Amino acid sequence: MVSSGGQPVFAATGAGRESAPDPRISGEPDSTVWREFGDPLVPATGRGPLDGLTVAVKDLFAVEGHRVGAGNPAWLAGSRPESTTASAVAALLAAGAAVAGMARTDEFAYSLAGTNGHYGTPPNPAAPERISGGSTSGPASAVALGQADIGLGTDTGGSIRIPSSYQGLYGIRPSHGAVSTEGLLPLAPSFDTVGWITRDARALRAAGRVLLPGGGDGPAPSGAVLAQEIIGVASPEVGASVRRAVAGWRAAGLPRVQGVRFDAGALPGWVRAFQTKQGVEAWHRWGPWVSRHWESLNPDVRSRFETASQYTPDDLAAAERVLREARARVDDLLGDRVLILPSASSVAPTREEAALGGPVIEQARAQTFQLTCLAGLTGRCAVSIPVRSRTAPVGLCLVGPRGSDRHLLDLAVRVESAGV
Repeated sequence: MVSSGGQPVFAATGAGRESAPDPRISGEPDSTVWREFGDPLVPATGRGPLDGLTVAVKDLFAVEGHRVGAGNPAWLAGSRPESTTASAVAALLAAGAAVAGMARTDEFAYSLAGTNGHYGTPPNPAAPERISGGSTSGPASAVALGQADIGLGTDTGGSIRIPSSYQGLYGIRPSHGAVSTEGLLPLAPSFDTVGWITRDARALRAAGRVLLPGGGDGPAPSGAVLAQEIIGVASPEVGASVRRAVAGWRAAGLPRVQGVRFDAGALPGWVRAFQTKQGVEAWHRWGPWVSRHWESLNPDVRSRFETASQYTPDDLAAAERVLREARARVDDLLGDRVLILPSASSVAPTREEAALGGPVIEQARAQTFQLTCLAGLTGRCAVSIPVRSRTAPVGLCLVGPRGSDRHLLDLAVRVESAGV
């Protein structure tokens, strides 16, 4: 089963496993986490700052000689081995990291839960009774389990920030366009970004120095702001955790946080506009294939594609007007300052609550989207940082100006070092 020459030592083909043995205990890779796993799957191609580190690659990226599964068995069955490697993966390999394997994703990245009905829900070692979060579910769980050092994934509507929050990890959604999406299966190109997840802020920054060689080094933010109205979108537990963390900033010598006012009543409309444009683009990319494979989709993802198929040009035009207004309002409010808010609206729902398309998951998705859309619709970078909480992991999100990615990663390291 073990190959040191970069060949797969594991390829999961089973479906519906709700849990699997922890590889740290049994030695068997978990098929809810990995589609392919190697020792390594792909060795490093160079030497550099990531020497000795391993990467869990979300199953949406091209890796030469391997297929892309996109979280759907029918898509995987029709795919062929890739002839090239995605730019982001190639950059990590050239910097000394090896690919541990291809890690699970929600179908076509069109979910935030991580509850893939075909392959099961990856574990959340920080809260075993709770879901992992998605759609970068497999890479996040691989990092949390210690089976990879870096989880390479995507963030369109929160797919890096949410699993990071749910599992107590660090994650970044870069400024839109800062990291190449070449070799990535898209969902909604207007919002898609390539992001990554780690167990600590220094590793997050180290990967950023590789993946952001010519970007993310704009002017430093001039300060930080917090709007209680935005914090109020989250559950009382999450809001309290974020406020406690921010209260410790001044004592730790971190940037002073100023309060600002924000009309949170606008957020549901912004979310509808975001999801309309996302849906139009998702249907443009996937509609022809989905129309022939409806029966292959999980109920939650099928429902989103059904909605996306019905949007009209007038719907898109109206959504784009709302998005332009929203972006202008956020830019006017923040300027070059960092916005502090929760990464997700709640702690991770329990596995028992996590029915595909069920009311608990859909409510959590709707509330969380009000928070995550602020970075997505403005193209700003965002870093999720774990903060202390009473029951389950909570993430504090730093949303920085476009192009301030490196500064935001430095700030995450300072926050981690301060222990707040």
